[in-house]
Amino acid sequence: MSRHLRAMFALALVCLAVIGPWLAPHSIEQPVSIPYATPGRGAWLGTDQLGRDVLSRVLAGGRELTATSVLIALLVTTAAALLGALSALQPTFGRVLEGACDVVMLLPAVLGILLIALSWPGGGRWAIITAAMVLGVPYTVRLTTAAAAPIAESGYVEAAIAGGERLWYLMLREVLPNMRATVLALFGLRFVTAVHLVATAAFLQVGPQPPAADWALMIRENSAGIMLNPWAVLVPSLAIGLVALSVTLAAEAATPRGGRVAVPRL
Repeated sequence: MSRHLRAMFALALVCLAVIGPWLAPHSIEQPVSIPYATPGRGAWLGTDQLGRDVLSRVLAGGRELTATSVLIALLVTTAAALLGALSALQPTFGRVLEGACDVVMLLPAVLGILLIALSWPGGGRWAIITAAMVLGVPYTVRLTTAAAAPIAESGYVEAAIAGGERLWYLMLREVLPNMRATVLALFGLRFVTAVHLVATAAFLQVGPQPPAADWALMIRENSAGIMLNPWAVLVPSLAIGLVALSVTLAAEAATPRGGRVAVPRL
């Protein structure tokens, strides 16, 4: 699959997840048949444990998961890129940050989700986003620091330092533009991780709550009836995998060929 086709495929899936609730043929809360009914004319993917249309709930269940995962990937990647550039330019700060990251990385992901989400007032989406940032930045900043280190030691950065340029200028103008290949690749990886984390939170019921339509929540709710109507579990599982894979492929397609490229100073 070409780079353009991968990007278009990812965009189409993300757009479908966003507009899906408007395409649902039935209400996501209204029963249309008996529980775990097999696919038929009134419900093309059958029904769930309460007799609700699986197709309608699948179409409506991807918007929040996709939007939350994109936001998490953007926040984690941006924070890690800035911290990585700063660590490469300020080695003392980098050593302190590395020690702090080592401590946070000892926390198991599921335990971290539970600790933050359950202690957050009201829980919900922002608790999951906060947990994802706390758990994701320490891993990502290690990679961005390693990518920024050789850039910080390059001749054009040393020339800018000798010219008296400020730290923020060095970060934003000299280091970060030359990390764009790494940052794009990391965004794709962080999106996959974010999808996994958001889905895990929903499966643990510390995110969306019933009767909300959410792909991960659908898997949890309908797992008991997988032998009666497997589509109620298989389709949302496939949807999660396809969205995660497509965005990763799109980020890879958008990554510049040849890795790091020096940006001339104006």
